[in-house]
Amino acid sequence: MSTFGSGICQNVSTTALGMNPKPRLAFGVATINPRPRPSSALVVRAEGQTINPEIRKTEEKVVDSVVVSELSKPLTPYCRCWRSGTFPLCDGSHVKHNKATGDNVGPLLLKKQ
Repeated sequence: MSTFGSGICQNVSTTALGMNPKPRLAFGVATINPRPRPSSALVVRAEGQTINPEIRKTEEKVVDSVVVSELSKPLTPYCRCWRSGTFPLCDGSHVKHNKATGDNVGPLLLKKQ
């Protein structure tokens, strides 16, 4: 697998990314890593502080809507407070966050056209 950054191509091992590598041929024999490494999750939390320090602070809650023609559901809310138990989908956790911090963050709504 390769990634591109600053115009330089770097090779990244799929095992290092926590992904199961596809079988590779080594001297005509397929080899598979018998023990894939466990993936680690990065959790970002901004406890006790606002997430939205300056965007549209005059509004009670910042909610944006995007109309998309190729959606399976009529409305899909995406989390922007980083507190949702169903992340990346919104579960309403921003309400508690906004009350605790005085913030005004809300979901991104994708609407079917």
